[in-house]
Amino acid sequence: MKPLPRSFYQPSAQAVAPRLLGHWLIRNLPSGPCGGPIVETEAYLGGNDPASHSFGGQTTRNRAMYGPPGRAYVYLIYGFHFCVNAVCRPAGCAEAVLIRAIEAEMGLDAMRQNRAASTPIALTNGPGKLCAALAVDRTLDGVDLCDASSPLYIARNPALARFRRQRGPAAISVRIGLTKAASLPLRFYLGGSLFISRRARADAAPSSG
Repeated sequence: MKPLPRSFYQPSAQAVAPRLLGHWLIRNLPSGPCGGPIVETEAYLGGNDPASHSFGGQTTRNRAMYGPPGRAYVYLIYGFHFCVNAVCRPAGCAEAVLIRAIEAEMGLDAMRQNRAASTPIALTNGPGKLCAALAVDRTLDGVDLCDASSPLYIARNPALARFRRQRGPAAISVRIGLTKAASLPLRFYLGGSLFISRRARADAAPSSG
């Protein structure tokens, strides 16, 4: 599968987040590739976004978020769960898109070995869940998402338009689980997918992206 080019990640995370929907997150494991199409994302903006890890400036933890674009930013939350992001904008701007959910399509046996789940949906319908299923941790922080030989990359879906029609409608809502900048409409998802982490709410609106 052909990776998305680095130019794909040059715009703002707010623009890239909806465009990632339907493309494939792929993890290269010794047993073979595993992953699936992205169905839910959240955008985290530059230094003016108080919910973004870049809000307080560059640290050892968030260094990968400062670019270059098309790299992975992986962090640990609650001391247990990893989350993976795609870094956006030119180096130094520190924006990223959190991958919140993918559809478990490729390498299900490997994903089940990495994370016990009662159904394929439960494997990857959340940011921590998908990282566990794909064996994504801090060792992958900064890897190149634009290289098919990378341990983790994002591949273009050749049937993107059809996939989006089948899993639509595309929708926007506020981000999940935040106390700062909680009202910003920066969560994007395909409402027809069974794998999104939270069903549509009253604040959701159709997306034109």
